[in-house]
Amino acid sequence: MKAPVNTLRYTLFVLFLVSQSVLSVQKTMNPKKPCKRFILYCHDIILNGTDTSNATSAAATTPTKLGDFVFGLLVVFDDPVTKNQSLQFPPAAQAQGFYFYDMKTTYNAWFAYTLIFNSTEHKGTINIMGADMMMEKTRDLSVVGGTVDFFMARGIATFETDAVEGFKYFRLNMDIKLYECYQAHQYYLNYY
Repeated sequence: MKAPVNTLRYTLFVLFLVSQSVLSVQKTMNPKKPCKRFILYCHDIILNGTDTSNATSAAATTPTKLGDFVFGLLVVFDDPVTKNQSLQFPPAAQAQGFYFYDMKTTYNAWFAYTLIFNSTEHKGTINIMGADMMMEKTRDLSVVGGTVDFFMARGIATFETDAVEGFKYFRLNMDIKLYECYQAHQYYLNYY
């Protein structure tokens, strides 16, 4: 009878230690105070068939005939991202990914893309995805990860349409708030 009692005590002791170690590393997030914040502008110049030297995105499919809101249209992009509204300003990053129109009753798109930073200020990537409800003034998409300076980042990217020129050009104001920030080198030192 002693063996099962000792095993139970040992198991309970180990569970207690594990629960205490998990509780000690839990992070508290304050939605009012992100650990990093960027305000960036994404410039999308849609290929119209004649402007191949300036275009930064192109339709990869044609829209279906379901509804009047280009349902099913898939667009792939490699857009410059700047720190201000001017397309002439040096890029702070590149936005590479795709969006597709996924609603038959109004304009709505689903985005999945990576912001690629390669400057003296920042290196690495931020991955963003989610629904862009275009008729809303602001829309929140999820920051689902990142690398290097943005290792395992989590947060919100708030979109606001800043400019539209028909189906040729649009500019998005992206207010990116990260609520989980890690130092990659600290992670690797602690992990290995």
